[in-house]
Amino acid sequence: MFEQLTELVKQYGGNAVVNNPAVPNEQNDAVMNEASSSIVDGLKNMVAGGNISELAEMFQGNNAGNASNPVVKNLIEQVSGNLGSKFGLSNEASTGVANSLIPQVLESLINKAKNPNDSSLNIQDIINSISGGNGGGLMDAVSKYGGQFGLDQNNDGKVDMEDVTSVVSKKGGLGGLLGRLFGK
Repeated sequence: MFEQLTELVKQYGGNAVVNNPAVPNEQNDAVMNEASSSIVDGLKNMVAGGNISELAEMFQGNNAGNASNPVVKNLIEQVSGNLGSKFGLSNEASTGVANSLIPQVLESLINKAKNPNDSSLNIQDIINSISGGNGGGLMDAVSKYGGQFGLDQNNDGKVDMEDVTSVVSKKGGLGGLLGRLFGK
C-alpha cells in the first residue's frame, strides 16, 4: 500500500508541494515522502487508538476527500505538524500543503481500493498495512465462520471484504457484524 500511496502523493503533489513557493525545491521529494509516511503512520495510530469506526466510515462512504471527515482532519493535523517540525515550514505553509494534499490522496486511495476493475490495491491490502498485518486475524475468522451466519452478502460462496463492507454498512456497523458472527 505504501508504494501506491507514495505514487498518489507524487501525483497530487504538483500544486501542493512542487509549485508551492513556500516549499524549497530541494525539499520537494523529502516533503512528499514525509507526507506519505505521515499518512500511513496516522492511519496506524488511529487503528492502535481504537478509531476503527471512523476508518470504516471513511472506507465505506464517499467523504474521504472532505476535510471535515474526522480521519482526514486528523491526518491533516499530523502531516502539517510533521512538515513544520521536520522542514521548518511555517504553520501556514505546512497546513496549506496538508490541506491540499491529504483529501485528494485519501479520496483517490479509497476509490482505487473500491474499484473492482483496478486490482492494484484493495481494501484488504489497506487494512493489513495499517493494522500491521493483524487485520487478517479478524478477516480469517469472518471468512471461516461468516458463511454459517449469513454474512455472504453477494452469494459468491466466500466471505470477503466486499461482504464485510456490505454488512457493516447495512447491519449496524462493526458491532452488528460481530453480533451476527457471534450470535448476539
